[in-house]
Amino acid sequence: MTTTSLIVRAATRILVGLLLVFSFYMLLRGHNEPGGGFIGGLVGATGFILYAIAHGCRAAREALRVEPQSIAMVGLGIALLAGVMAYLFGDAPFTGQWLFLWPDPAAGDKGVPLSNILIFDVGVYLVVLGSVLTLVLTLEEEV
Repeated sequence: MTTTSLIVRAATRILVGLLLVFSFYMLLRGHNEPGGGFIGGLVGATGFILYAIAHGCRAAREALRVEPQSIAMVGLGIALLAGVMAYLFGDAPFTGQWLFLWPDPAAGDKGVPLSNILIFDVGVYLVVLGSVLTLVLTLEEEV
């Protein structure tokens, strides 16, 4: 059990939720504006690091429910898959491929754009989240 105050532990639960929602927002807005998988992953990792400071590393690992190394490896696989997707369509690797969902040609609307760039950003998000948490939690457990 850590020796942090009740106020810090209670405030941390609220801040962690806000940081994770903000990290997801940064991930999604990063395609057209500043942000993306790297910044979103850092903000998300900050939330879990704050939780580890307030509640301890064991509680943070339990809150994650998955080992951080596994998160990083899954993210690396997703990023690699996004890069190979373009190659499957005859383009150079990591070329943007677009899929438009729910088009309405009568209104002149192409639909909601979905690209492999977003999939790559999700992979980067998971790699950054997993690798930063692996480093920080391992260092914290050693101290």
